[in-house]
Amino acid sequence: MNRQLLHTPEGVRDIYGDEYAGKLSVEEAIHRQLNLYGYQDIQTPTFEFFDVFSREIGTTPSRELYKFFDKEGNTLVLRPDFTPSIARCVAKYYLDEDVPIRLCYMGNTFANTGSLQGRLREVTQMGAELMNDDSPEADGEMIALVAESLLGAGLKDFQVSVGQVEYFKGICAQAGLEEETENELREFISAKNLFGARALLEERRIPQAFSETLLKVTEHFGTALILGDARALAGNERSLAAVERLEKLYHVLCQYGVERYVSFDLGMLSKYNYYTGVIFKVYTYGVGEPVVKGGRYDRLLGHFGKNAPAIGFAVVIDDLLAALKRQKAALPARRKAVRLIYSPDDYEEKLSQARELRRKGQETVLIPERQAGRKGADCE
Repeated sequence: MNRQLLHTPEGVRDIYGDEYAGKLSVEEAIHRQLNLYGYQDIQTPTFEFFDVFSREIGTTPSRELYKFFDKEGNTLVLRPDFTPSIARCVAKYYLDEDVPIRLCYMGNTFANTGSLQGRLREVTQMGAELMNDDSPEADGEMIALVAESLLGAGLKDFQVSVGQVEYFKGICAQAGLEEETENELREFISAKNLFGARALLEERRIPQAFSETLLKVTEHFGTALILGDARALAGNERSLAAVERLEKLYHVLCQYGVERYVSFDLGMLSKYNYYTGVIFKVYTYGVGEPVVKGGRYDRLLGHFGKNAPAIGFAVVIDDLLAALKRQKAALPARRKAVRLIYSPDDYEEKLSQARELRRKGQETVLIPERQAGRKGADCE
């Protein structure tokens, strides 16, 4: 046999045994928390039409999509992100609904990135989306749900970093930046590359006063106290409204009792251009990437024909598991299987016991006596 067939392509891997059992326990814990908040499960296709993730919508760049064709010649893609799929689905099935819609999901996403640097091309995500509610209370519910889901999954040491896209956009508009310049600057600011940002602003001949204000955005990170400094720097109504929104959000988070997990970073932006207001990422030690990403996307559903505000988040389960392992955190407890060892003489009796235990919801394994001491026979 060709041994090459035993290996997976670069960027994907098998998960089995204790590792997969741990993954299931984490998924079950998070799913339970999502349901406690009233979020109902939804499943969307693994692949969609290319236009669902087009540049106009502001999602993943085309070069990072896995693209292929159906027999009619339509371009299809493996989903790189759940949010546009959920938005399409809500616009189709909940077009006339104006009450809050709460949905949650779980599945794999696919990113055709060139430089993996140890990252996977296929990862499992779980998340929640709240539509038809544009209030600070909705923002607070989403971030509180993130914190409580991570705590339920066994993660104790993490930080939810909260930003506001409108703060940055307000200053860009005030400075008269064109969309192309704003997008380039967004990448530099996101990477905390002040040298690149300064060079870009000088190249585009942006007045020094506005350039300095834009560069100072990166200095506004820390506790809720930094919101006062951000307010003083905001020289336009759009940015000022963004700060006021964050202040209201912080008040809601204090009512939930999760404020100790929250910090603010007005220099935090996202590669997804569909975000319109509050955005957030969760960081923890042991992994280099955020284990959760989310934010408000009040215009995304409009691309699919439904004008409705929305906010959501996605937990990258694979990264969360890596963090839990490196922090030696205890995973949510799962019931262990009962092992019933049988011989030819008492097989019927042990089978009867197993059926009764399974009827009561207890996982039960029947093991032949001759195999009881072998490696792999213990299925607990």
